Amino acid sequence: MSTIWICGVDEAGRGPLVGAVVAGAVVLDPQQPIIGLKDSKKLSPAKRETLYTEIMSKAKAWGIGEASPQEIDQFNILQATMLAMQRAIQSLVDQMGEWPGEALIDGNRCPSLPIPARAIVQGDAKEPAISAASILAKVHRDRQMQILHLQFPQYGFNQHMGYPTEAHIAALKHYGPCLEHRRSFAPVRESINA
Repeated sequence: MSTIWICGVDEAGRGPLVGAVVAGAVVLDPQQPIIGLKDSKKLSPAKRETLYTEIMSKAKAWGIGEASPQEIDQFNILQATMLAMQRAIQSLVDQMGEWPGEALIDGNRCPSLPIPARAIVQGDAKEPAISAASILAKVHRDRQMQILHLQFPQYGFNQHMGYPTEAHIAALKHYGPCLEHRRSFAPVRESINA
């Protein structure tokens, strides 16, 4: 009898004013357990990095998908998040060579998929596969923010990861938005109109 694989899916970066929204999708391998999986927000950056590497080497399959700031502005953040999730799952399917039997999605909505999907509120704290997906998405996105910081150091992306902190809003008002800012988000829109 063939195994029915369960895929966990989560996103990082819905709230920030800059950069892509990133989704992770992971099918864990029961033969290679990963200790310490939990909601990525409850882990230190160092622990997330360690687990990120472990997930990539031990999971049966994993995928990362993104929706760009331009897609976020075009479709809205919810639709862009669903798009990033679909891309992450597709990437995982390409790696596995087959679709998982079910997708467990963190939150209260599921993207449109050709397999059964179940939304689980606070799933990143309840389902190890979703926890793993949240770690992949968070580390991947944080790394992108570090790269963006090198291009645009005036905004301090390495400190706030693009979230609307006081320092970020102040920099936005002073310098205006960079190419990666989400123009449909109110603080960015206001800085353009100012």
